[in-house]
Amino acid sequence: MRRKKSLLIGINYWGSKHQLQGCHADIDNIAEYLSYRGYANDHQSRVILSDMPGVPYTSPYFPTGRNILQAMDWLVSEPNCTLFMHYSGHGGQVEDEEGMSETGMNDTIVPVDFERNGQINSTLLHRHLVTNMAPGCTLFIILDCCHSGSALELPYVYRSSFDGQVNLLDNLKQGARLWAEARDVLDGDYGNAKHLMAGASSFFNGLKHMGKLREEGLDEGAYAYEYGSEKKLVTMLSGCRDDQTSADARIQGRSSGAMTWAFLQTMKRTPNPTYVQTLQMTRGFLDQSHYTQVPQLSTGVEMDLNRTGLIL
Repeated sequence: MRRKKSLLIGINYWGSKHQLQGCHADIDNIAEYLSYRGYANDHQSRVILSDMPGVPYTSPYFPTGRNILQAMDWLVSEPNCTLFMHYSGHGGQVEDEEGMSETGMNDTIVPVDFERNGQINSTLLHRHLVTNMAPGCTLFIILDCCHSGSALELPYVYRSSFDGQVNLLDNLKQGARLWAEARDVLDGDYGNAKHLMAGASSFFNGLKHMGKLREEGLDEGAYAYEYGSEKKLVTMLSGCRDDQTSADARIQGRSSGAMTWAFLQTMKRTPNPTYVQTLQMTRGFLDQSHYTQVPQLSTGVEMDLNRTGLIL
């Protein structure tokens, strides 16, 4: 049987002007759900980082930036494991100093010590969770925070519409298609080719750190750089689009992240949903409760969303 490991991070930022209410409850609820799904809760299999009262600042389980990154390294370090990570806390955006993001901003998660030591941006998240993941592993991540849509820089992004349809926002393929069209017209209408290339560049810039474009072989494979070609079995359910906030809610008299609550409601109603059902139902619960945030599903490989086994 494959070994299962989980990492749960919940930060309420107690005593600060940024204080939240539901993040500790989120990881308690997720921990209970994971135990039901066969994830062990011993220290070799589950790590929980939180700023709950009683957890000293010097503890390795206090959610500083350094401890969060070390815990992520622990999570993905062993081959042939089934991995789960949940983060509830603040999400933010910082300036993209390397100039690779089309918007000029990188999504972040926010450690408890962010005011002294900064935030953890999408580049670091990708490196520690995706690039460094040991062979043979699968990883499912829930980010219940603001500005989380592309926080892991995965190449395939799926979003549900209000009427329940799921659309693929496939930057990698769309960019390759535009470059191929540009190549076809280079010998004719140069102005049109230049326009198509500009469009392709804007798509490719949405995938950060891809490296330089090659001079030949203008097909999809030629543009599947590091962040499109790793082919890691990583799936992320994010609480909202990059430009949205994710609600710190009070539901049925209890504090909770709206996204975490909607995900758990989905799992209670349908114990083994398909990927598309998970995305649709999670959004449905949010819509029914009048939350405007739009959850997204991102993957490291293109996959059949009608398959089950989301976190198994």
